[in-house]
Amino acid sequence: MKKITVLLLTLLMIAGLNSMAQERVYPEKFGTTLNLGIGLGYYGYVEHPLPVLHADFEFDVVRNFTLAPFINFYTYRNQYHHDQNYYYYYETVIPIGVKATYYFDELLKANPHWDFYLAGSLGFAIRNSHWDDGYDGDADYFHGANPLYIDLHIGSEYHFNNKLGAYLDLSTGVSTIGLAIHF
Repeated sequence: MKKITVLLLTLLMIAGLNSMAQERVYPEKFGTTLNLGIGLGYYGYVEHPLPVLHADFEFDVVRNFTLAPFINFYTYRNQYHHDQNYYYYYETVIPIGVKATYYFDELLKANPHWDFYLAGSLGFAIRNSHWDDGYDGDADYFHGANPLYIDLHIGSEYHFNNKLGAYLDLSTGVSTIGLAIHF
């Protein structure tokens, strides 16, 4: 009986190792994913992080490489003192562009539940800004966001199943946490 148990365990281990080896032959597809997140944007002219909403749709280009058109949204308000009165400056910025991502799962031999990547984003920021009514000071006092949007990312995603995951994306501009919906 002991010999049969050892033989069965050995056969199961060989079958398990064989199936894991077969999974690596066919590379994982990373794209066709809707990423929705919230996070913080670090914009030097604001001097503190701002809440940001993020969405992108990722699709495969070549093995381990994806592109994702994205859109972010943040709004900012600050109070300024001018001529013994307080006025508010308002700004809404919507960065739009594309994020290029390279996945290192094969190189790192990562567990299938995890993805690890480096990425870069390039785009432009649509900006709308204005002062409170009645402000007669220097309208260019606050120059706002640069219209060119460049960002570098490092991130990871944990797959709950083949349709849903959670990701953390740390970057030089907008760091987000969110859900990844795979199609």
